[in-house]
Amino acid sequence: MSAMQVYIVVGVFAAVILAIAFNVIDMAVAALVGMCVLIVLNILDEQDLLAAVRIAAGPISLLFGGMVVARILSTTGVFDLIGDVYLRATGGSGRRFLLLLIVVVAPLCALLPNATTVILLAPIIIRVAVALEVDIVLPMILTAIVSNAAGLLTLVGDPATFLVGSSIGMTFGNYLKHVSLGGLLALAVVVPLLPFLMPDIWRVRRTLPPAEQRARIARPAYAGLSLAVLAAMMVLFVFGEALPTRLLPPMVALIASALALLVGYAAKVEPTDNVLRDVDWKTLLFLACIFCLVQAMAKTGLLQVMSVKLYELFGTRLTLVALAMIAGIGLLSSLLANVPVAAASIVMVKGYLVAAEFVPEVALSDQFTQWPAPTIAVFVGMMFGATLGGNATLVGAAANIVAAGICAREGKPITFVRFLRYGLPVTVAQLAASAVYVFALAHFMR
Repeated sequence: MSAMQVYIVVGVFAAVILAIAFNVIDMAVAALVGMCVLIVLNILDEQDLLAAVRIAAGPISLLFGGMVVARILSTTGVFDLIGDVYLRATGGSGRRFLLLLIVVVAPLCALLPNATTVILLAPIIIRVAVALEVDIVLPMILTAIVSNAAGLLTLVGDPATFLVGSSIGMTFGNYLKHVSLGGLLALAVVVPLLPFLMPDIWRVRRTLPPAEQRARIARPAYAGLSLAVLAAMMVLFVFGEALPTRLLPPMVALIASALALLVGYAAKVEPTDNVLRDVDWKTLLFLACIFCLVQAMAKTGLLQVMSVKLYELFGTRLTLVALAMIAGIGLLSSLLANVPVAAASIVMVKGYLVAAEFVPEVALSDQFTQWPAPTIAVFVGMMFGATLGGNATLVGAAANIVAAGICAREGKPITFVRFLRYGLPVTVAQLAASAVYVFALAHFMR
């Protein structure tokens, strides 16, 4: 690629991000136009698009499957029932509402992709927020932030984390051993910030109306089958890779979506066309285009140059490299979607480890899993940087984009600047806490 093409790629990338940041154009349109400009200029060719599709297929399949399952569950009445219980548990207190939100969101994110959790819980969060007479935007921003942090609890909680972990052959058990505690720290950091970030909600006191009639599930059998699909998806996320057929999380999500559609079709509660029409195609399109833009960045060779620069700057000091991953990838993930940033960074980090002679050149292949223990901290730093860095801005993570889409459909759009106001302070605090954790892990893994 010529120097002029490199400048064009960087310029198009910057233009897309600035257009989104200043709300000049819809983010999906901006990403699509940016991708098409690179195609017209012959910078992105057919092979590049196919390479981007291979990387994007997993995360997008996870999102699509979660969206379909959530849409089917929304017709069962389960959300109304849980919403009533949640509302009564708050006792009319805004403080309880926010703290219980974390308690509700975090465990589910341990076993479901974070964007899926936002989709599932959004009807409940909005229902309680409306009952407490508070703006739905702030609770939805908090839901996205908590879901991203809680995505660090397990290997399947966040697509970016899954990409990094699967690229080095990290098992579910090893992930729990090396990463999950850091995820808990990232969640704990959020709690003391709430009174300062959302004081109006924190101080809310409402007198709840007397419970007249609790929500009821009209079709128990239909609801039971829909919940069984959700439970099966969660179980297979954890144990699917150990099966003879080796069901990876994206495959599980697609299977679950097919089963959910089958249940909905058999029950004749709502036409399949309506379910598929309500899938957030704009979010899926945005992520697909961003993956293509990142593929163009990878094609420039800048990632390979950065691998060499990492080695020149840090040598074989893996602890410093791990901390640099938290800061550098955290910054990039706040400007771009964190999943494609993680995908591109894997190439850069593996290239550095080969250049530093920690692993042989064969480690650049996807099949290599014999990573020396000291190198694990570097990949963990990547996970924290990508997952938590995505909390800073509206476009940083799929969960943020999904939350924004839900608010927009409720007539409460979230601007880039408004999300930044809450996301940036949380991100800085979380990345600082994760740096302490990764520093300790790096010394432990020596």
